[in-house]
Amino acid sequence: MWIWGLLFAASALAVAAGPSFDVASLKPSPPPEGDTININLGRIRNGEVTLANATLTDCVKFAWELAGDEQVDGPDWIKGRTALRFDVIAKAPAATPRDQLLLMLRTLLKERFHLEMHTDQRKFAHYALVVAKDGLKLKESGTGSQAPPAVYALGRLTRPEISMQTLALLLSRQTRELVLDQTGLKGFYLLDLQWTPERLPGSPEPPENGPSLFTALQQQAGLRLEGRKDAVDVLVIDRADRIPEGN
Repeated sequence: MWIWGLLFAASALAVAAGPSFDVASLKPSPPPEGDTININLGRIRNGEVTLANATLTDCVKFAWELAGDEQVDGPDWIKGRTALRFDVIAKAPAATPRDQLLLMLRTLLKERFHLEMHTDQRKFAHYALVVAKDGLKLKESGTGSQAPPAVYALGRLTRPEISMQTLALLLSRQTRELVLDQTGLKGFYLLDLQWTPERLPGSPEPPENGPSLFTALQQQAGLRLEGRKDAVDVLVIDRADRIPEGN
């Protein structure tokens, strides 16, 4: 886990002298209209980074590519149902790589919230996403295979281009447990994962002949979720302004 700490230290130095967006807006979200709230936990399209009704924890998780809320700690107002929420719209040239855009977002958050952070190690249960014994079954994106349309639903996860980091994040939401990418894979892959979800209260009885998420991962993707309980690096926010600096 010390390697992650070194990477964080290196990224912190990069942020200190880091790149910035051409145009960026970061402000508190307006009050919701009615009983619904539209939440965007982070999206990148053509050089534009957006988040909507996102907590500071959500923003930090997206910028530092963290999978779960457990990996961020700090004052009460940064996470949970009563947390303050923010909208982010930031633009750079369309060809800007994703890694560069995330560095820009880290710079933006540090500057606008006057963030001060450090890393800590804490032990708690989680899943590690690893390559199965028989090897990876996914094809890399852009290899000529027909790309399926993107789907994110209970029992179905399809992406024409997905990283293992993003897959771990989506699996965290599906399992309601922290999933950390331990595959060592840095590419982008075609994914069409289908499984029988666990029955939720009030929902119809699911079919009995489909695989569980754990089985589907191994059979369809060549990946495995391995239960662990060891030290995990956590970003601790020591200081942050409740109201970000004006645009």
